[in-house]
Amino acid sequence: MKPIYIAAYHQSHFGRLGALTQEEMLAAATVNLCAEIGVTPAVIDSASIAAVCAGSLHQQGLLAGLLAGVPGMAGKPIETVENACASGGQAVLNGIARLQAGMGDIALAVGIEKMRDSDGRADGKQVGEALGYFSHPAERPGKTFVFPHIFAEIMQQYMTRWGVSETDLAAIAAQEYANARHNPRAQMHSNAVTREQITTMAGANRYLIDGLPLKTFDCSQITDGYAALLLATPEGLSRLGISPHAGVRITGWASAVDPLQPDLRQVLEPPGAYHAMDAAYRMAGVTPMQIRVAEVHDCFTVMGALATEILGKAQPGQGAAYWVEGMARPAGDCGINTSGGLIAKGHPVGATGIAMIGWAALQLLGQAPAPLQVREAEFAATFNIGGPVCASVSTVLRAPQ
Repeated sequence: MKPIYIAAYHQSHFGRLGALTQEEMLAAATVNLCAEIGVTPAVIDSASIAAVCAGSLHQQGLLAGLLAGVPGMAGKPIETVENACASGGQAVLNGIARLQAGMGDIALAVGIEKMRDSDGRADGKQVGEALGYFSHPAERPGKTFVFPHIFAEIMQQYMTRWGVSETDLAAIAAQEYANARHNPRAQMHSNAVTREQITTMAGANRYLIDGLPLKTFDCSQITDGYAALLLATPEGLSRLGISPHAGVRITGWASAVDPLQPDLRQVLEPPGAYHAMDAAYRMAGVTPMQIRVAEVHDCFTVMGALATEILGKAQPGQGAAYWVEGMARPAGDCGINTSGGLIAKGHPVGATGIAMIGWAALQLLGQAPAPLQVREAEFAATFNIGGPVCASVSTVLRAPQ
């Protein structure tokens, strides 16, 4: 197969983007991405867009047509992809597939999500309903906030099966909030929440669903944001004036989908998720021990623990302990979610998977903020999910050689 490189990465601040529309977000992501390396969108051969709530929250379909209105983008193959919260990762894989198929040498993967109003307010009930459409219909009755409820149940299962405590899982949020304080693009960059407030379950850290352990700081954010990657073959890099020795290479990638039906799911050890991660490792020719940087899909703290296990950094049931012991810190065994993760960096759903890969690339380039920079990392991994551990997208990245 053709080598695939990340030629450029750009993202907005995650959090509140005011009155910026979806159309304006697509344009800003594309134009600013190209400006990072001194080119225009005319160099792009194809594009994939990830946006999960465009229809449900904004009654807007055919985002490809909006992107085609950006100068230089008309007349090109452009698609919108949907794989729930794994849509961003799927857009990247679709871009890679087009390059491998010979449909040009430069592909754009762009993700957007507009989840707040022009004043920055979020209608939690409306967002909860929109995201709830990505669950199985049988799980929705009686749940006002479908996914927090589903993951609260998963959290309870995880704690019961493995003897893990709420405080253990809170260590994940505590580390991520600490990381976000050093990431200027993170939604919780200026948040004053302390490790003690999170781990002692005090103040605003309240239980959200009666009888289940999920609390405020166990949850990811409601976020406006966009992120974009420019992917290129060696020929594409040449067109862009970039040396292959200067680019991060995506050396492994894979996706898989586990059943959405509640009675068929194996959420604590999802076979498809493990398969996707293992397949990406095999393609890249590396083992989990070689991964020093990772960005994983921690929509809730229990998912941060599960994802650590799926990465191969901990055995089943030991993912939370990996964080408690400091192994996931930037200076630990593997810096996981040094960006702040979905919990503190933010979760603009369609942009999330793209932002994971982009941040991992910044780490491998040595361009992360100094307190977050993982030293001497040659390989990074990302793991992006959609639904209740249903759709999974994994990648492995290698530092410039």
